[in-house]
Amino acid sequence: MGRRGGDEHEGFGRPSKRGSRPRTKQRPEHADAVVGFVTGVDRGRYTLLLDEGLADERSVLAMKARELSRTRVVVGDRVDVVGDTTGDKDTLARVVRIAERTSVLRRTADDTDPYERIVVANADQLVIVTALAQPEPRTGMIDRAAIAAYDAGMDVLLCLTKADLAPADELRGLYEPLGVQVVVTSPADGGASDDGGAGGSRGLDAASVERVREKLQGRVSVFLGHSGVGKSTLVNALVPGARRATGHVNDVTGRGRHTSTSAVALRLPDGDGWVVDTPGVRSLGLAHVEVDHVLAAFDDLHDAAQDCPRGCTHLTDAPDCALDEWIEASPDADTRATREARLASFRRVLASRTASVGA
Repeated sequence: MGRRGGDEHEGFGRPSKRGSRPRTKQRPEHADAVVGFVTGVDRGRYTLLLDEGLADERSVLAMKARELSRTRVVVGDRVDVVGDTTGDKDTLARVVRIAERTSVLRRTADDTDPYERIVVANADQLVIVTALAQPEPRTGMIDRAAIAAYDAGMDVLLCLTKADLAPADELRGLYEPLGVQVVVTSPADGGASDDGGAGGSRGLDAASVERVREKLQGRVSVFLGHSGVGKSTLVNALVPGARRATGHVNDVTGRGRHTSTSAVALRLPDGDGWVVDTPGVRSLGLAHVEVDHVLAAFDDLHDAAQDCPRGCTHLTDAPDCALDEWIEASPDADTRATREARLASFRRVLASRTASVGA
C-alpha cells in the first residue's frame, strides 16, 4: 500500500550542497605503475615510451590523472603510468606521477611576464642552432638562449649552419671564451643554402653532421633556433625518418616560416641519445632568471665574484665589482687576455637578460 500525501522524496535524507560523500586527501599508491618517458604532447594526450631499451619497449598514449590536473607534463618528463599500458590501438593509459626533474628549461613571453613556461624537462644540453647567413645571426637570441640553459643547469652547444655563406670565426670568438662548444655544418657539395619546401630538405655535408652527432651521444639535447636557420633540416639528417617539416627564408623579411609546431623527442639511430626538436622561436623572455644562477655556471667567475659587494650586478658599470679586480690580478699577459675575453663575453650575455631579443 502506497504512502499517503507528501512528496515522493519525503523521509529520505537529502545530500548536502558539498556532496553526499566526504572527500579524502588519501590518494591511491599505484604500486603497479610503470615508468614512461614523455616523447610528445598533443592537446592533452601524451605519447610515452615504456620499458625503454628492453625487448618489450613500446609506445603508449596516455592522459593525466585527475590529481595532476593542474600539473603540467612536458616532453622529457619521466612519469608513472597505470591503466592499459599495452600500447594496443585505441587504448589509453593514465599518468599518475611525475618523477623529480633533474633540469627544467624555462622561458617567459617577455622580460616582464611572471608566468613561466616549461619547454623541456630532464635535458642535458641546449643546442642553439644559428645560421651564419640567410637569416643573419642574432647574437641577442643566442645570448638569451645560453642564459636560459645556464639557469637550468644545462650545457650549451652552438651549432652554426650554412657555413658556405659566411665564416664562423666571429661567432666562435664571442662564445668559445664562455666555454660554449661550437660546431659548424655546411651543405653537401652542390647543395643550396636554403631550406626546401615542407617534406623535403637539402642535403648536408655528412662529415659535419657526424661532428654534431658526436656531441649528442648519451645525452638528451634540446634543439632551439629561429625559423629558417636549418634546425629541422639538421634534425632530419641526424634522425633519418624523423620527417620534420622544413621551411624557407622570406626574401623580404629575412625570417623563416614556422614549421615545427610542438616539441618532440626523437631517438638517435644508434639509441645512444635523444634529440628534442622544438618549434622555431621569435622571443625568449628571461623574467624567471636569477643572476646568481647564471654566475654559478662559471666556476672561475663565480669564485672571483665572492668578494663582490652585496647586490652587485657584475655588469661593466657595477661599482667595486671583484671581477674587475680579478682581471687586474692576472699573473701574466696571456692569462689577462683570456680572462678579459671571458669576462667580456659573460657580461654581454648577462646584459641580454634585460635587453631586446633582437639585438
